[in-house]
Amino acid sequence: MKISDLRELKSDEIHSELERLRRHLFDLRSQAVTEKLGDSSQLRKAKQDIARVLTILRERGEKNIEQQQYHLEAAGKAKAAK
Repeated sequence: MKISDLRELKSDEIHSELERLRRHLFDLRSQAVTEKLGDSSQLRKAKQDIARVLTILRERGEKNIEQQQYHLEAAGKAKAAK
């Protein structure tokens, strides 16, 4: 995703994108361990995408990004449980 596209998103959308990218990176790492990852450059690209998202959040002056991410995940799990 391009940085210009990310800048147009709202903060909650950016946080959900960050969560999606982190899950994707986790999946790629799992594939790398089990030797099912065909293109190892995907790991680098996923890390760069995460860095772009974090850069935008920091540009907006958000603090405690990790803590906010945790609260959003907990709220999503609570909605899913209902």
